[in-house]
Amino acid sequence: MQIQRVQLQQHGDERGMLVALERDRNVPFEIRRVYYLFATKQQVHRGQHAHRHLNQLAVTVRGSVKFLLDDGSGPVEVVLDDPSQGLLLGSMVWREMYDFSEDCVLMVLADQLYDPADYITNYDEFLREVNSSVLRGDMAACQSL
Repeated sequence: MQIQRVQLQQHGDERGMLVALERDRNVPFEIRRVYYLFATKQQVHRGQHAHRHLNQLAVTVRGSVKFLLDDGSGPVEVVLDDPSQGLLLGSMVWREMYDFSEDCVLMVLADQLYDPADYITNYDEFLREVNSSVLRGDMAACQSL
């Protein structure tokens, strides 16, 4: 699955802490968009989509949230609750965020501008697309042998 926890370097002293997010240092792509979610009710589910091409790095600046992630091979649950860790999400990964703590601020860095055509919002359609791309990749690998 194209997900990875990224440990972010912390700098600080008795005055407090600082984490810098920098392209090619701890963000492996050009940052083209930044957004954040906050004041999300605990019972609410966000996301519920995949991206065909977009890569993202998610960081809980405050609080916690659970992610349900699936690349077509089955779901994995990940808790994000440390502002010094990011969650790198590649393309073609279904994502759903839920169980937001009351104080949660989830910041997301993306390598593309907002493009509605990049979203897959139907889970069954996502499974069809991800499985057909896997089959195409398998066929290409067989042809190269």
